[in-house]
Amino acid sequence: MYDGRDFSELSMTSKEQWSEEELVHFHECFQQILPYLNQEGVVIYREILEEIKSRPSFHPNETNWTLHSDFQTE
Repeated sequence: MYDGRDFSELSMTSKEQWSEEELVHFHECFQQILPYLNQEGVVIYREILEEIKSRPSFHPNETNWTLHSDFQTE
């Protein structure tokens, strides 16, 4: 259960200063009400998504996969 700052406080705070828990919580909230958002709400949701994308902690460990084949043709 979310136990962080409320949205009225966060709306006056840069998204860069939001915690990961706050970003995740409000991403889920906005996702649920997405069909009902007005233009301002869509802009805020997009800002949340962009902040999530910009943080390395939200990206899974990326492995450099290389394809090796021992198959030889004659």
